[in-house]
Amino acid sequence: MRLTHLDHLVLTVRDLEASCDFYTRVLGMRRVSYAGGRTALAFGRHKLNLHPAGGEFEPKSTFPTPGSADLCFIAETPLGEVAADLGRAGIAIEAGPVRRSGATGAIESLYCRDPDGNLLEIANRVPDD
Repeated sequence: MRLTHLDHLVLTVRDLEASCDFYTRVLGMRRVSYAGGRTALAFGRHKLNLHPAGGEFEPKSTFPTPGSADLCFIAETPLGEVAADLGRAGIAIEAGPVRRSGATGAIESLYCRDPDGNLLEIANRVPDD
């Protein structure tokens, strides 16, 4: 088997509207609705499917839990601007900027949390030395 990329992932959320507001208003994602009352957040060529806690769609993970995710997003926006945007939105930065190892090389990252407490890493790629 040879996998090529991640298409989507599912976040179980306590409050669908609060999550949609955060990810669209703060991170610039697009809200997308699907048949059967499904909601997703689209960005680039990817999406986050949202499942309301207690009303998850089948099949689902064994233990769907709000606030259990740790996600890293790569931003084209420079981290200084990301920090300013987060500040204007009233979102606390928990750590950063710090240098980390991303999937394809070095990244510089800021960390914050979404309304469910999921850890979000927002990063810029760092040019090879």
